[in-house]
Amino acid sequence: MPGQSLCSDTGANMASDVVGLGKHSTCRCRFGSKHSLSNTVDSPGCTMPSPKSSTSPTKRPRMQVHVQNHTMNGHSEIMAGSNNNVGEVLKVMVTGGAGYLGTTIVPMLLNRGHQVKIYDRLSWGVQSILPIVGSPNLTVVRGDIRDKDKLAREMQDCNAVIHLAAIVGYPACEKDPEEARQINEEGTANIVNNLRPDQRLIYASTGSCYGAVNGTCTEETPISPLTLYGSTKAKGEELTRSVGGVGLRLATVFGISPRLRLDLLINDLTHKAVTVKHFDLYQGSFRRTFLHVKDAARAFLIAIDNYKTMSGQAYNVGHESMNMTKRDVADTIQDLVPECKITTSNSGEDKDKRDYEVSYAKLRELGFKPTVSVQDGVKELLKVVPHMTENEVRIARNV
Repeated sequence: MPGQSLCSDTGANMASDVVGLGKHSTCRCRFGSKHSLSNTVDSPGCTMPSPKSSTSPTKRPRMQVHVQNHTMNGHSEIMAGSNNNVGEVLKVMVTGGAGYLGTTIVPMLLNRGHQVKIYDRLSWGVQSILPIVGSPNLTVVRGDIRDKDKLAREMQDCNAVIHLAAIVGYPACEKDPEEARQINEEGTANIVNNLRPDQRLIYASTGSCYGAVNGTCTEETPISPLTLYGSTKAKGEELTRSVGGVGLRLATVFGISPRLRLDLLINDLTHKAVTVKHFDLYQGSFRRTFLHVKDAARAFLIAIDNYKTMSGQAYNVGHESMNMTKRDVADTIQDLVPECKITTSNSGEDKDKRDYEVSYAKLRELGFKPTVSVQDGVKELLKVVPHMTENEVRIARNV
């Protein structure tokens, strides 16, 4: 729909850009529809093999394995999960691949030698994917996850689907509740219904599924979403896990991405710090966990590599060390922008009631840990945000 796009889910409270192993030989969705897949070939220009070709993972010689080993914020990092199945080459479809999170995940997948298909409405154009279109392993398909037939055709030749496409955040969902339900629930059901038993499905869920919680959240904490956003994402996670998929409950994401967003809390506060300079912050004592977009992307790679272990389960994605109050974040920004003054206010409300600590022990057991701190992420933003044009700011805010 004009003016509203599907988006890559980041656990934020605003709308962003878009867009499993099953246990039976045919997929039967939770709504009772039994289905098979079309044999229509890929769209013209697709670099992936036609459905007549095998979609089984292939092996490449060890010397060709692309493992990123670099220093990030003083840490030596090997790409998450690269010590598991490093010889496996997959054909991965990323719904919402041109969005905030997708444009960070896709280059990582390409770097590891995977073939990647971006499936995205491209509502905000192609600018965000220009740096990677030169890769022979990349295919770009303009599509909507509500288009059942096209989605089925494009899923046929893939080994894995990373499902990011969604309407994200309670403001965006409240703006158009029917579209939110269609995309977040029915769109996810379309993916689940088309999934073959040999295909992997990894879903971008959110901590907003929890609702108001006392104490520390674990994956076993009963979910009780308070908003349409939380409930539609919880339903999407339920559908995903019903066919053996993995649900990643992301913390509140921040940081620079090729598809930059300024309607995420830390990004928004940083922008206001260098433009408005003096402003109010509501519910400053509320706690939530923050996660750099690069680290969020790495969690999806871990899920690809550890799919058999993680299948059918939910995982909180973040780290206890980055559980902070909104006031803590404001103070971090003020330290880096001395001329800024952020005042705590009693006006305003987070309808998702995100005010709790979260345990990330389950994912940590698989080797996940953050590599970018809030302070370093803000420093990164400050290299770019002060120089954004009026138009760049406008398209970085979707609601």
